[in-house]
Amino acid sequence: MVERLDGQVALITGAARGQGRSHAVRLAQMGADVIAVDICAQIDSVPYSLATKEDLAETVDQVVEQGRRCVAAQADVRDFVQLCEVIDTAAAELGGVDIVVANAGICPMGQTEIDQSQVFSDILAVNLIGVWNTVQAAAPIMTKQARGGAIVLISSTQGLTGRGGDGTAAMDGYCAAKHGVVGLMRTWAHWLAPHGIRVNSVHPTGVDTPMINNEAIQQHIATKPMMADALSNLMPVPLIEPLDVSNAVAWLVSEAARYVTGVMLPVDAGFAVK
Repeated sequence: MVERLDGQVALITGAARGQGRSHAVRLAQMGADVIAVDICAQIDSVPYSLATKEDLAETVDQVVEQGRRCVAAQADVRDFVQLCEVIDTAAAELGGVDIVVANAGICPMGQTEIDQSQVFSDILAVNLIGVWNTVQAAAPIMTKQARGGAIVLISSTQGLTGRGGDGTAAMDGYCAAKHGVVGLMRTWAHWLAPHGIRVNSVHPTGVDTPMINNEAIQQHIATKPMMADALSNLMPVPLIEPLDVSNAVAWLVSEAARYVTGVMLPVDAGFAVK
């Protein structure tokens, strides 16, 4: 049984929809109040629609339905100053930060209309630098309040393998960023352990969210049969559900995992061992 999170505050980036919304609702079900952050705007190199203000408002509604408080903020994880401002303000309102789920990410596979160096740079900026910005903004709050806590970085099976690599900027950048997240997790586990703060990463296979289940990615994979096979799972399921990842996050941030830190946890239907 996963322990309750009553009295704790969870910061979640990319919270307007997909995995981020699922994490927010799942942790709210366990008793946590939520700081929900999302850019709610389009990034030019991303060929599918990103979340909207309306999506973020729906996340707030779903958290409130669980009987928890939710402070939502529109912010870009690439902007450290902006991120610090919204996190500081929300933490002051809700009473601190105990949990961080660095979830915001993009996967602009199939993008052919934007300079590929820009595609590569944007992925690193969101998926790696954005993770660094998030934790560097929240960790000082967590260490100052001196009540421990837990940080989960959402990586990917691409942070464990390079399967499906095709030499495109999108795949190169995504794989590099998700491997980089593991490096951050490991160094932060050392940094924050003396403060009673645990740091782990979760590595999902493909998840049924708009980031993966969109026309641009489907068309890209359809033209590369070998990639489709390489990205398949060992278990006979094409995509997992956001809740599958959220349940792993819920365990990692709970007291049930109180001595688990520095771990790479796959939620991948056997992808990594195939």
